[in-house]
Amino acid sequence: MSGGTAHAEQPATFAFTPENFAWAQKVIAKYPQGRQASAVLPLLDRAQRQHRNWLPRAAMDYVAGLLDMAPIRVYEVATFYSMFNLAPVGEWFLQVCTTTPCWLRGSDEVMKACERKLRVKATGDASFLHSADGKFTVREVECLGACVNAPVIQVNDDFYEDLDGASTEKLIDALAAGNPPPKGPMNGRQVSMPAGGRTSLFPVPASGAE
Repeated sequence: MSGGTAHAEQPATFAFTPENFAWAQKVIAKYPQGRQASAVLPLLDRAQRQHRNWLPRAAMDYVAGLLDMAPIRVYEVATFYSMFNLAPVGEWFLQVCTTTPCWLRGSDEVMKACERKLRVKATGDASFLHSADGKFTVREVECLGACVNAPVIQVNDDFYEDLDGASTEKLIDALAAGNPPPKGPMNGRQVSMPAGGRTSLFPVPASGAE
């Protein structure tokens, strides 16, 4: 996995808000003295959320300072995990899983629906596709870990599952209108139950009944 390459335009400085700084101190205190580096993932995540869902280099340097880590160690973490964005993303960040289970269940059509509906194109890092209005960013990712409900798109923090081309376009229309549908399966089934309905655990028939 990879979070891509650093954006060309970088802010000069970054610092946590007072609220996030207090939160970070509590997280760091959970770890033994000398093991503060173990807090790097939650601190990077909080920094990204504070900075409009992407991590500038200044934020990584700031986290490195808080944790007494060499900046290169923080860069290694941030560039390894696709959960971290090293360039700006849109208000709606769509991560389309195309790993084998999703691919076998039609993720190619889901990806094509995104490209058709949003007319997305790469700007800068080619792995991030952006709509012309900047409202949407689409990215193909490896394994979101929801194979039983494949194909899956992660929209910001939420999973939308059991998608096809038509339901993907319907989802995008709802997001564009600022009215995201409930997260979860988009084909009507309940969580990961069989798509055709229950197949087991029926009530025990009365004695003598069929």
